[in-house]
Amino acid sequence: MDEDTDTETGTAGDADPDPHGGGTASRLDVLADRAGTWLARSAAAPARHTGAVAADRFDRMAWRDTYEQSPALRELADDLGEHHAHTADLLTDVFLAAYKTAPRLREPAELEPSRLVNHRLVAALLESPDFAELHRETAGDPYAAAMAVLAQGTALRRMLEDSRPARDERAERARREAEDAADAVAEALGQAADEAGEDGTVPGPAADAVRRAVREADAAGRRAASDAARSLAVAVPGVRAAARGAVAKSAAAAREETALMRAWGVGSGELERMPFDERARLAERLRTGRLAEWAELIGRFRQMAEGERARKVENATGELIGVTLGDDLSRVIPSELANLGLPELRAVFAARYAAGELMLYDSQGEQATGRGAVIACVDTSHSMYEAGSGGITREAWAKACALALLDQARHAGRDFVGIVFSAADRLRVFRFPADRPAGLARTLDFAETFLGGGTSYERPLSAAGELLEAEFDDAARTRGDIVMLTDDDCGVTEAWMRSWNEAKRRLGFRVFGVGVGSPRVAAAGSVLEALCDNLRSVEDFTDVHAAADLFRVI
Repeated sequence: MDEDTDTETGTAGDADPDPHGGGTASRLDVLADRAGTWLARSAAAPARHTGAVAADRFDRMAWRDTYEQSPALRELADDLGEHHAHTADLLTDVFLAAYKTAPRLREPAELEPSRLVNHRLVAALLESPDFAELHRETAGDPYAAAMAVLAQGTALRRMLEDSRPARDERAERARREAEDAADAVAEALGQAADEAGEDGTVPGPAADAVRRAVREADAAGRRAASDAARSLAVAVPGVRAAARGAVAKSAAAAREETALMRAWGVGSGELERMPFDERARLAERLRTGRLAEWAELIGRFRQMAEGERARKVENATGELIGVTLGDDLSRVIPSELANLGLPELRAVFAARYAAGELMLYDSQGEQATGRGAVIACVDTSHSMYEAGSGGITREAWAKACALALLDQARHAGRDFVGIVFSAADRLRVFRFPADRPAGLARTLDFAETFLGGGTSYERPLSAAGELLEAEFDDAARTRGDIVMLTDDDCGVTEAWMRSWNEAKRRLGFRVFGVGVGSPRVAAAGSVLEALCDNLRSVEDFTDVHAAADLFRVI
């Protein structure tokens, strides 16, 4: 009795026999209500969303700006677009999922049918176990979000391939049939509206046409849903597996880049101000540079040095072990001070003070920090490339220590000089004045320089002495600190040793020596022992605390 009652509405009394014959009349509002679902799907309906992730204009602006600045993103979009449809929208969704603080997926019904596969792919990414970890690194950072998209490029390509069944000809044909059926419903309802009377009653033939169009549309919709479900069921396991791999890889890449930036002292504020292409070049250099694999060691060294600064003891005398001569009035023994009480001995006291011959308490322990430049002389002879404990090379340990000394100098407002040396004819000097920023590019140049060849002590130490001499002449600053990081012991001439000792006495600098992976260099009777005031040997390269006391006394 379907022709007598508008059973689709679930009510009776809405349909009446058509006084003109030929079918069952109905009210226009009842027919419109029944056809409402399909009206929203017709071609005449307002366009639905093409993006699976809800976004405002500021989010979209962030994507457009990032896309324009990144050749790699444009290349990925072109590559995927050659073989798959709507990949530009997919990349936008993946970016927004990483970038937005609280990404929200739209309901499938809000999307164009052609973007439902994109919805499934992005949902798989958001459901991955590692997404939360990735999101901590990328939220609010367009550069990091773009890098996450690029890191997932290969997996996105695989996910699109796996989702092909959801885009096959049969599924597409079923979707087109459903859309055609929706258009037929809209057309039939429009005809019914044209024929409706003043009271809203639609003649039987026109009402029957609407009902018939709705039934056909329902059947087409069921076929389309069934085909899409079967296709997605085939695709989803592969898509989910690829999504897990994509997010895990992307999270690892984000962690690595964050660790690199942190290890090299690049703060998040500095990164946010850095143009996209400059930040990309910097990240690439850090990833591929000579010390890239030792970023974690560099970071640990810097953290250790920062902690030791908090423990630094200024002007500590340490354990008293006897009496010596000098001009440090804070350590003058009482009998010398008694001479000041006798007018006839005050001139003698002044003369002995000027000559540095006052009797002082001698001590052993941490001494006062210096005021002049901090100079790190880093051996880069061939043997420094040798790996020690933990697979860490001697060069990597020495460079990490030197970079921490750079931080130390800047914290104390002191100039820093990095001298990279090997044989007598191989030497490079990198100056970092305290009154100017230590540019990261120059810091990297210093850290990545490796000269090879043999080892000469005289050339780098002479260069360091000349720098301290110039500092004394220009600014009257004394008490500089030289740190010699080497794995080789080599001889010096007597004449050079005499001039070296004279320079030390005149300028008051200290020399710290570190035998890197070579105990004999720091052994008793070695040349380095004769040159240094403070000497130690480092054999466990995984232990950054082997040089911790340097950062308390320098």
